[in-house]
Amino acid sequence: MPSTAAMDKDDTLAWLRRISGDIATVTIKRLEDTLPWYAEMPPARRSAVGLVAQAGITSFIQWYDDPGSTPWIASDIFAAAPRELLRSVSLQQTLQLIRVTVEVTEERVAGRGEHLREAILLYSREVAFAAADVYARAAEARGLWDARLEALVVDSILTGEADEELPSRIAALGWHGHGEVAVLVGTTPPQFDVDQLRRTARKLGVDVLIGVQGSRLVLVLGRAELSARPDEPDTDLPFGEIARRLEPGFGGGYLVLGPTVPALVDAGQSARGALAGFAVARAWRHAPRPVEADDLLPERALAGDPLAKQTLVERIYRPLQSHSADLVATLWAYLDNGRSLEATARELFVHPNTVRYRLKRVSEVIGWDATGPREALILQTALILGSIGTDATRRRPTPTRRGTS
Repeated sequence: MPSTAAMDKDDTLAWLRRISGDIATVTIKRLEDTLPWYAEMPPARRSAVGLVAQAGITSFIQWYDDPGSTPWIASDIFAAAPRELLRSVSLQQTLQLIRVTVEVTEERVAGRGEHLREAILLYSREVAFAAADVYARAAEARGLWDARLEALVVDSILTGEADEELPSRIAALGWHGHGEVAVLVGTTPPQFDVDQLRRTARKLGVDVLIGVQGSRLVLVLGRAELSARPDEPDTDLPFGEIARRLEPGFGGGYLVLGPTVPALVDAGQSARGALAGFAVARAWRHAPRPVEADDLLPERALAGDPLAKQTLVERIYRPLQSHSADLVATLWAYLDNGRSLEATARELFVHPNTVRYRLKRVSEVIGWDATGPREALILQTALILGSIGTDATRRRPTPTRRGTS
């Protein structure tokens, strides 16, 4: 004959099955009354949450019948919910749902024995652990997906192969950037702490996309729409200063900052400049760290970078030529004479003060100062490239039509 304990358990199980529907109904009503986030949910999501609560009650009855089934039953509770529910209901909200369900169940079974109450408490602990495991796995999968998507976005920016899906991919990564963007290229440190780099960038008022390509580390920096706090005064800094603050997060070697562009969709231009500068930075013996890609224009031009050649001609040669032929002639003579004011004045048959005035005008027109050795190299390279292009245009033969002499 079955024992008294077994008969009591069978009676309890039968009773629990009869009242499970009532417990579910009361639980849903309690959720609406006590949890504001539940009441504000769309009907479809409220229904999904209700399914989870119903599954939890049914699962408890099954577990009470066979406690050895805990690992499977606890996981089955969350299998009843649609996958998108994990993205709309936080772990904290899930624990609130479990707490309300347990409270209602305890109230309903009060007076049926202390062993049943202990079983409810033990089972609720297992469900809480199962919920934490589900959310941890979802976060891990989300992190891996984000990392792959971020690498794809950075690669698209570097190669200039942006397509119509790029804005949506960037939005999926939670990009808060707006306005100006610049690309920073350096080496990957042996112990790369990506989280520390992101925290530093956030304190500096920029959002960041990070790409690790072997030994090369690429950062896409954008102005972030983050409200400045009193303890974070370092916002709205120039990109050059931001690069200096981020420099400790890179490995040894050169660190090159691409030119600033108006928006993220134009980041490919900054990336091309930064990559071209990174490839030739070793040619400047005393290059600072970080160094701007535009400061490496001569080296880039000598390496055959068409963007550098075009930049030198359009920013230096053409503005000077359009402004005054005297400025071009004075700059040529000054550079050819080893930056000597007296030698330049003798060649041009003018007073040294006239040379000083014209060099000052050169600086005002183009923004570079010919009296410095590094900027003199940049200006001389621009003059050479501009002259080559002008001579090629002048010497180009005029096409003739067939049949004419």
